[in-house]
Amino acid sequence: MSEPSRLAMLQFARRIAVQQVEQIDRWIAAEEQREADRAAGAAQRATAEPQWTIGLTQDGRPEEVHAPGCSMAGQRQQRTVTVDQAREALGQGVAACGFCRPDTELGLL
Repeated sequence: MSEPSRLAMLQFARRIAVQQVEQIDRWIAAEEQREADRAAGAAQRATAEPQWTIGLTQDGRPEEVHAPGCSMAGQRQQRTVTVDQAREALGQGVAACGFCRPDTELGLL
């Protein structure tokens, strides 16, 4: 049996390298799809979760907690928080908005 030529060995090595690059491209595509799915899921959860806000004083201290959709919340500087953070702020003495009454909505009163 004769030994393969140098050209045949190089062509074989090239086929193997192409197969490996194609496999890496499939892995990249799969990872890009997973990242896109994670981002879409996070965006969907963010829109599904109501946005509680804390109105801030001019020096950035918490002043008032607002329930989602409160029309009084948009009149000043504010920070978006989760429902748990809103409860915690109310428990720490931050005032509840007199218009939307987040303390009542959260069952704290």
